[in-house]
Amino acid sequence: QVQLVESGGGSVQAGGSLRLSCAASGRTFTSYAMGWFRQAPGKEREFVAAITWIYGNTYYADSVEGQFTISRDAAKDTGYLQMNSLKPEDTDVYYCNLQMLDGYDYWGQEAQVTVSS
Repeated sequence: QVQLVESGGGSVQAGGSLRLSCAASGRTFTSYAMGWFRQAPGKEREFVAAITWIYGNTYYADSVEGQFTISRDAAKDTGYLQMNSLKPEDTDVYYCNLQMLDGYDYWGQEAQVTVSS
C-alpha cells in the first residue's frame, strides 16, 4: 500500500509560479513513475507530466512543455511539479499519481491551483 500527500497548491496571479509536491509513503520501493494530472469541473482528467522514478526520464503534455518542470527526489520519495508563467487556463485541480512496477497505481488527494488574471 502507498499513500500520497500533495501540497503546494494555492492562488497566484497570472505570470506567477507555484510548486506542487507529492510525498509518497509505504511500499515505495517498487515505484515506476510519477505523473501529474489536472482536471477542470465537468472535464476529463488530463495528463500534464510524468517522470520515471529510477532514471528520471520526463514527459510533458504539449500544453505545458517549457512552462512546467517535473522532478523527483527518490531519496525523499517525493515528486515535484514546478509551474512557471502560470495562466488563468492553468486553473485546475491537480493530482499526482504513482505507478508501481506491479501495475498498481495510487492517487494523491488533490491540490487546487487558481490563477487570476
